[in-house]
Amino acid sequence: MILTETALPGVYIVDVEPHPDERGFFARVWDGEALAAEGLDARVSQSSIAFNHKAGTLRGLHFQRPPHAETKLVRCTRGAIYDVVVDIRPDSDTYLRWLGVELTEENRRTLYVPEGFAHGYQTLVDATEVWYQMSVPYAPDSASGLRWNDPRLAIEWPDPPAGGRVISAKDEAWPDLSS
Repeated sequence: MILTETALPGVYIVDVEPHPDERGFFARVWDGEALAAEGLDARVSQSSIAFNHKAGTLRGLHFQRPPHAETKLVRCTRGAIYDVVVDIRPDSDTYLRWLGVELTEENRRTLYVPEGFAHGYQTLVDATEVWYQMSVPYAPDSASGLRWNDPRLAIEWPDPPAGGRVISAKDEAWPDLSS
């Protein structure tokens, strides 16, 4: 497993190190000790998958407010996504900056999303499946989000939702950030 910190401090890309043989290959996709050695949250409370029928589907931008703030590991196990994280830590030098990373079944990358970041993605192909691993249980009363097209964030989505694209009413309704 190769951990690479991104331009947003605390956000990491996790790449696999395949060990090939005549059968194919074997690779570690999660290692709690390696994460902890880097000072990262290695707790696992829940794992979930999201299946998306159509390319262009947008989910997010989601986060949980304290005391239920969560760390997420996100991996695309089928298809491809453009995964976006937004720094929502008010005291951070990168506050409200975003980062987009392509996660695909071919590149087998995982994105480590620490507490204090909103997360969302857009599917790039039909029939895409995304696997999540979370550090704390889902707490509906702490669930919150940012709107995908908030002008203050100016996220450059590959295919902004419009005519025929799929986004939930809840994700469409998150309010603008205050200036």
